Amino acid sequence: MSSHTDIVELRVDGMDCNNCAQSIHRYLERQGLEDVLVNFQTREVRYRRDDAAADAATIRAGIHKLGFRVVDDAASESVPSWGLTAQQRLLICAALTLPLLLGHFLMVAGLNVSWLENGWTQFALALPVYLIGGLHFGRSTLAGLRERLLNMDVLIFLGATAAFVYSMIGLALREPRFYFFETAATIITLVLVGNWLEARAVQRTTTAIGALTALRPERVTAVMPSGTLVQLPVEQVRPGTQVRANTGDKIPLDGILRQGGVAVNESMLTGESLPVEKTIGDTLLGGSLVVYGQATLEVTRAYRDGTLARIIDLVKTAQADKPELQRLADRISAIFVPVVIGISVLTFLIGWLTGYATPTQALMNAIAVLLISCPCAMGLATPTAVMVGVGRLARAGVLIRGGSTVEKLAGIKTMVFDKTGTLTTGALRVGDYRVAKGQDPTLVSRLIFELEGYSSHPIASSIRDFLRKQELADPQRKAYRAFAGAYTVHETAGSGITAGAFFLGASGGVDEQADVVLTRDGELMASFTLVDEVREGAAAVIDSLRKEGVEAVMLTGDRQQKADRLARTVGIETVHAGQRPDQKLARITALSQSQPTAMVGDGINDAAALSRADLGISLGGASAVALDAAQVVLMRDDISLLVQARHIAALTVRTIRESLFWAFSYNIVAIPLAALGYLNPMWAALFMAFSDVVVIGNAVRLKHRQ
Repeated sequence: MSSHTDIVELRVDGMDCNNCAQSIHRYLERQGLEDVLVNFQTREVRYRRDDAAADAATIRAGIHKLGFRVVDDAASESVPSWGLTAQQRLLICAALTLPLLLGHFLMVAGLNVSWLENGWTQFALALPVYLIGGLHFGRSTLAGLRERLLNMDVLIFLGATAAFVYSMIGLALREPRFYFFETAATIITLVLVGNWLEARAVQRTTTAIGALTALRPERVTAVMPSGTLVQLPVEQVRPGTQVRANTGDKIPLDGILRQGGVAVNESMLTGESLPVEKTIGDTLLGGSLVVYGQATLEVTRAYRDGTLARIIDLVKTAQADKPELQRLADRISAIFVPVVIGISVLTFLIGWLTGYATPTQALMNAIAVLLISCPCAMGLATPTAVMVGVGRLARAGVLIRGGSTVEKLAGIKTMVFDKTGTLTTGALRVGDYRVAKGQDPTLVSRLIFELEGYSSHPIASSIRDFLRKQELADPQRKAYRAFAGAYTVHETAGSGITAGAFFLGASGGVDEQADVVLTRDGELMASFTLVDEVREGAAAVIDSLRKEGVEAVMLTGDRQQKADRLARTVGIETVHAGQRPDQKLARITALSQSQPTAMVGDGINDAAALSRADLGISLGGASAVALDAAQVVLMRDDISLLVQARHIAALTVRTIRESLFWAFSYNIVAIPLAALGYLNPMWAALFMAFSDVVVIGNAVRLKHRQ
């Protein structure tokens, strides 16, 4: 068990299916715990606990009473308390059921195999199967009943028990017509086969978490102050420690490159397929792979707070979160089992009392109704698809904060873009440069070049780079010295530079068309307009969204003229410029009330707008701020990921709808067939077992679906 702040994580042994997870989930919520996530595929349980909730010991004891156990070793094998693994249960049951089935088919074919027709022989073969199945499905049934939750295992347990008890009565009466030992054994064995196939298929939906977890190194090569290299467990490394990584190694933790130079593969973290060159002072992400070179980096964050751990947490949380479609399926499943039990009872009573079927046949029809029903398929339709979809998004470099977010992303109708840092790169360059009439351009340009040298602001660097390409007066020339005179430079943050009578900085109304001006005693001498570079692929993204029926809107605090110029470049028709933060919030609120709206920002200065929109999307470049700011994080500063993310989200929702349609349609068609006697219990058990596999197979198909 581990905890981080008030988040508690447990590994629970014995969870074999979605029914087990639902029982534990219901129990934890009844204990007053919040943000409960239970994943039977990974055997993980997470919840948020406050001071008023039950303590850890009480939670452990409660889970144990449900028939499961908390394990401290994450690598421990999933072995139930009676000592059999899922594969062992299946093999034993299959070996004992095969002779029963063989005898049944031989008897139907008119062949006489006396020892297989003997009731006590059938009882001896069926009893171990029933006990194994009874313990397995009975435990889940009991756990569900304790939490007032009827799950699919209730139907399986009732069906197998009815067939076995009916056969016992026949054995006591010495009436071979009442022997259905092979039915009881086959029901259990076929469902175990289905569970085994389901488990194997589900493993294919968890590959994203497994791949991310594999990026974490167990040990780190730390550089001691003396220069000695020491191997340390990754959990023991603290910020400030210097660690070494060579070609072929994984960067162990987030840090800053202090010595050397490397090219790293960050594809599993950001989706960037090409190696990224890193030089001294650059940030390195824990989990990235050193393609070539040697690096000594200073650790900036411990593993639990690092990028890799936070990505894994986000993916796990997203995969366990339920979209609205799943909540609908859960509400239907909650009443499904009681309804099926009622239909089964009516099938028996009506078939027997009306003479439609003999008592024996009426009982077999009732058992078939219990077995053909499959609420488990409804329960698996969404989580399996979400697990694959979220994993596929993570591999593409898109992090989703919750499975419900996938559904929201697919349904977005309006996408609002911030300007600076989102549609543009944020790197400013000089657009227009004008020198006032009557001024010497070479003297003015030299003065601006010299004054900007006193500033470390990025705009100053852009202007100096631009002026280097212009004709500049010689600073030693008498004319220039007479023009500039003697001055003392003073820089005011957010305003500009004052040097005697000269001022170089923000326009402040001197020139409405300019961003930066040079004045002397308030008289305009020169002006610049600054152009923010359009982000590569921005126009293509807007065009793709338009074709998909998504309206693109620009929302910026910049001037209307500059916003309109950029909007024409990228193809946006609706522009709201000159917006203060409170006005941005009002715009987002109004848009969200009219139709599903997403806000796309850089995750730093758009946090309020991102949270107010139906869906916040951050271009964060894997920064800590970006990971916290929005529900969707694009790990690369690549706006084209938006189109890919929305496409995968739409495919995921489509897959969920297909699987739910199959689950509902299957039950609507199969239950009447079973009630009318067109399906015997063995075929019913077989179809029920494979209905889950169909749903999971459809989810696995999402991995490569286009």
